[in-house]
Amino acid sequence: MLNKLRDLFSKITRAGMVDDAFVEDMVKDLQRILISSDVNVSLVRALSENIRKKAKAELPPGVSRKESFTKLVYDELVKILGGEGSTPRMDKHRVLLVGLYGSGKTTTMGKLARFYSKRGLRTCMITVDVWRPAAFEQLRQIGEQVKVTVVAGEQKGKPADILKNALKEADGFDLILVDSAGRDSLNKELLDEIVEVKRLLKPDEIYLVISADIGQTARTQAEKFREAVGLTGVIVSKADSSGKAGGALSACHAAGVPVVFVGTGEKPDDFELFDSRKFVSKLLGFPDLGELVKKAKEAAEEAEFSPEQLLEGEYTLKTFYNQLEATRKMGPLKKVFEMFGAGSMPEELVQTSESKLRTYKVIMDSMTDEELANPDVIKGTRILRVARGSGRSEAEVKDLLKQFENSKKMIQKIRKGKFRGLPGVFSKLKGMPGA
Repeated sequence: MLNKLRDLFSKITRAGMVDDAFVEDMVKDLQRILISSDVNVSLVRALSENIRKKAKAELPPGVSRKESFTKLVYDELVKILGGEGSTPRMDKHRVLLVGLYGSGKTTTMGKLARFYSKRGLRTCMITVDVWRPAAFEQLRQIGEQVKVTVVAGEQKGKPADILKNALKEADGFDLILVDSAGRDSLNKELLDEIVEVKRLLKPDEIYLVISADIGQTARTQAEKFREAVGLTGVIVSKADSSGKAGGALSACHAAGVPVVFVGTGEKPDDFELFDSRKFVSKLLGFPDLGELVKKAKEAAEEAEFSPEQLLEGEYTLKTFYNQLEATRKMGPLKKVFEMFGAGSMPEELVQTSESKLRTYKVIMDSMTDEELANPDVIKGTRILRVARGSGRSEAEVKDLLKQFENSKKMIQKIRKGKFRGLPGVFSKLKGMPGA
């Protein structure tokens, strides 16, 4: 799914013209990708119709058909995979985990405990699984690994008896996590057991743990557990290793149960809050696109930099400096520009440091208004004068002028739409995915 979706978006961003025929071709490609990834056919059909309909809508001012279509496909994928993420509570509460055998429930509880303990909540774990002989020992080992207390209680008798004793020992903890027993299927015996545990625990959250590799079957599980014990959310485990992760996520969305967390690997810290915008961004090779856009806006505002300066009017030394100052605040420049397909960005410009920016500022302070507006006039004796006036070397002045020219060439390419990434990135932040 991952590579196929990236190829699809690459086709869109490289397209010379986005007409009705192109839209239909892309819709059919998207259908094949999603269905082969075990996404429900009815959801895929609804997504396809939305794209066809919205692709014909009137364009916002200053946005091209290709840019609008790119964002449209992105937004529809976000919607089908769960929409915006939910925010779990971070105060004192109790959590009950439910799920069938093979879902990775006990391992997931260790990751969940690690997640909360790292955020300052005094956390403990309890298991009431009497069906697996090694259940408590497995949890004890996980507890040692993630440095979270495992409350034993008395590991004998019925699950309800174990929980009663364990809760007495758990008094004083901010977060109490309880791992219920699993089964091969959701039978009456399992349900009766979970209902009794729920009655005693009085959990604030009940999370169903499902493995990403079950695909659309996740919908059936989510619906049955929701009806039987009442779910507040789902945790999808093993989301890193399955091509069916999209199917599982979309199935939970269709079942009306929000995905709250996803397990993304084998290590304890391979666990994160689920946000479909971030999930889709990663699928497409755009790392945390929504967060990056947010940072870009904040950086531009802080640097008093108008993104429109890049695509409108003259590109001057002042524009160049403000651009560098704003983008530096977004994080590693190389990753920022690579994300937008600017692979040809000069390495020395990508690595512009804060100290070099200070040097550039000092040099520019020694230039006249004419020189700042038209750097082409800075030659020969002017370079010498600027160097002496700023206390910097002629080589540093020439370096500034060289980097300005490199950046100017890059901006000209962006203006002409030659980069294969999302076009018009700086001038159309409000129209980008996640904005």
